[in-house]
Amino acid sequence: MNALRNAVLLAGLALLATSASAATADDMKALASKSGCLTCHAIESGTPGPNGLAPIGPAWQDVAKLYKGKPGADVFLTRVVLEGSSPYGSHWKDQVSGLAMPPNKVAIKEADAKKLVKWILTLAPK
Repeated sequence: MNALRNAVLLAGLALLATSASAATADDMKALASKSGCLTCHAIESGTPGPNGLAPIGPAWQDVAKLYKGKPGADVFLTRVVLEGSSPYGSHWKDQVSGLAMPPNKVAIKEADAKKLVKWILTLAPK
């Protein structure tokens, strides 16, 4: 009886975790949309840009893959979101059509940018 109860409890916890994860993804997608992020970025790798051109900015799965396991990646990427990036040192050259990430301090609050970046970093393909 205890084994059955524990199995049901574990299944329930897994369902709650999945629901929470889906809610977080929905919340983050809504935040990204409201903040204008999805104008230049796609979530999934391989998504084409406008008019068949290269995407304007890298897909977030690609960002997550590039920065996976790098210490301080969340702090660095939050700074890039808020302050922008240099067009002269882009490691996305020839992969995207945009030259640099524009500063977005007027479009998103720092606390929201931190949450969004942390979520983006979870998107690395397994």
